[in-house]
Amino acid sequence: MHYLEHFGYFRTAIASPELKVADVDFNVRSHIACIEKAVAESVRLLVFPELSITAYTCADLFYQKALLVAARAGLSRLAEVTSYESIAIIVGFPLEVEGRIYNCSALASGGDVLGIVPKIHLPTTHEFYEKRWFASGHGVVGREWVMGNRKVPFGTDLIFQSLNVEDCRIGIEICEDLWAVQPPSGDLALAGATVIANPSASNELLGKATYRRDLVKQQSARCHAVYLYTSSGSGESTTDVVYSGHGIVAENGQVLTELPRFELESTITTVDVDCARMQAERSMNATFRDCSAIGQYRKIDFKLADNDRMVKGINISLLRPNPAHPFIPADMSARESVCAEIFAIQSMGLVKRIQSVNTKKVVIGVSGGLDSTLALLVIVQAFDKLKLSRSGIIAVTMPGFGTTDRTRGNALKMAELLGVTVRTIPIDTAVLQHFADIGHDPQVFDITYENAQARERTQILMNVANQTGGFVVGTGDLSELALGWCTFNGDHISMYHVNIGVPKTLVRYIIAGCADKFFCREAEAVLRDICETPVSPELLPLGDRGELVQETEKTVGPYELHDFFLYYTLRACFAPAKIFYLAQKAFEKDYTSEAVLKWLEVFYRRFFSQQFKRSTMSDGPKVGTVALSPRGDWRMPSDASANVWLEEIERLKLKKLS
Repeated sequence: MHYLEHFGYFRTAIASPELKVADVDFNVRSHIACIEKAVAESVRLLVFPELSITAYTCADLFYQKALLVAARAGLSRLAEVTSYESIAIIVGFPLEVEGRIYNCSALASGGDVLGIVPKIHLPTTHEFYEKRWFASGHGVVGREWVMGNRKVPFGTDLIFQSLNVEDCRIGIEICEDLWAVQPPSGDLALAGATVIANPSASNELLGKATYRRDLVKQQSARCHAVYLYTSSGSGESTTDVVYSGHGIVAENGQVLTELPRFELESTITTVDVDCARMQAERSMNATFRDCSAIGQYRKIDFKLADNDRMVKGINISLLRPNPAHPFIPADMSARESVCAEIFAIQSMGLVKRIQSVNTKKVVIGVSGGLDSTLALLVIVQAFDKLKLSRSGIIAVTMPGFGTTDRTRGNALKMAELLGVTVRTIPIDTAVLQHFADIGHDPQVFDITYENAQARERTQILMNVANQTGGFVVGTGDLSELALGWCTFNGDHISMYHVNIGVPKTLVRYIIAGCADKFFCREAEAVLRDICETPVSPELLPLGDRGELVQETEKTVGPYELHDFFLYYTLRACFAPAKIFYLAQKAFEKDYTSEAVLKWLEVFYRRFFSQQFKRSTMSDGPKVGTVALSPRGDWRMPSDASANVWLEEIERLKLKKLS
């Protein structure tokens, strides 16, 4: 097993070979050329289009015995290729069984055809006439077809189960089967198939490519499966319609790769799919667990032959999207849409809370930092929606020992530009009195020194809320909560926590989006300066020249790394070794592998030790699929042990040393 497969990845490819209608010999040679390309890239499974051995557009030629015999011979030739090319293939061909012709796809590996699946839904509307030639595979189960001296399983009840690639179970549906009201892939997935292959022959019409892509994405999401879709292209008859060779690989609702359309030559694309993640998605989804497949399925066990490059241990790069910032869409328009949607969710959540409390006053502590700025913008948006006066927003600045002129100035400018009520309440005197009361040396800059300030600020905010008949809106974000980077019974607590579902790496983008869309040019300039300010709690005294000496990321590590770790720990349930592998690849230009491993250990230590803060967190809106509310997404004992995860980290350290 290659290291990629150790992490649950399975290398697949889809192809749309150059074809000639009814020229089986040419088509087989074209298939073999694609197979050779796939093998050179260490592909385990290669999927070809519907009826690709003969071409889809043979029409009444499918009645010709000569073509049917040639197609069977072509299948045998391609199966033989898999005996020495160390690959499994799925290929389409017509098959006559007991006086009926079926539109079939076969899986071949190790030199043998392991099973044949007939198409169930035959389109016979508009430009399609499949019922003219083919019988439906509906009800064809438990059957066999004799091929040479072997009996080959034949039917719609087949799932091909790899014995050496964990969680790789392959089901097949063909073209129109996907477009049906109840696609067979639903039952195949419920019966255990984690990979659905769809050999297709879908012609092009205006807008159809987008619809087809959405259909494949949605079915992969609905089935929590990998979906390998490939369609006929160059060489099909253009008598009445045109085929483009569109191919799509989707995984749980995400498109991983596509074939280029309208190419004259054969096309092929390779991608590593994650069968282990599909299994994890299913285990977390109660709806999936509660459903059961209709009918019984035959599991065809087979062993995928090891590719020579894998056996020799040649370094094989990961072929799939692996974004360094999984919470942030790479596409600009998609990112803007995500940020606008999150901002709307935050604002509407606060609107409901304001209505339920029946108040026109809200209190927030503003520091001139990222989180409090976003929370303030959310409050302004909520007040505007409710047509409440912004003067009811009480923005309190509470300068302390580590407050810089830059952050305090930005907080005051922002509050003034937004037209909210500003109160400045310094905390120095109160905190120093508190130190005297408890006997703490104010020159000892320890956790007591820092937390006393955070709790004093929270006390002020709570009391101002009582004083004005309002409530306190919290400012901390999802990333801080994951790391426990908040003071228990300090900034950890509020009456409503609008940022609690937002990861730190997204906060800047949401603020920038707000600057562009909702606020004046002068406010935009302040917001952009806030986005460029280093993240800091500003709790330690400033340097000799009034400069900031406390930066959060130098203490707990880069938030972009922690957000990466958080996403794959919670959303995908990956183990430390797999997260470490992915993080090294994603951040190879920015961090050494030693640095990644160091901060990964910090993440696990803090994530486990700080659960008690999450168990008592305030209400706040969920905005994405990763959330930590103890009332919704994350239930974990506060005294759970991190040993299993930390021991794996230690093994990774030893492996690197060796």
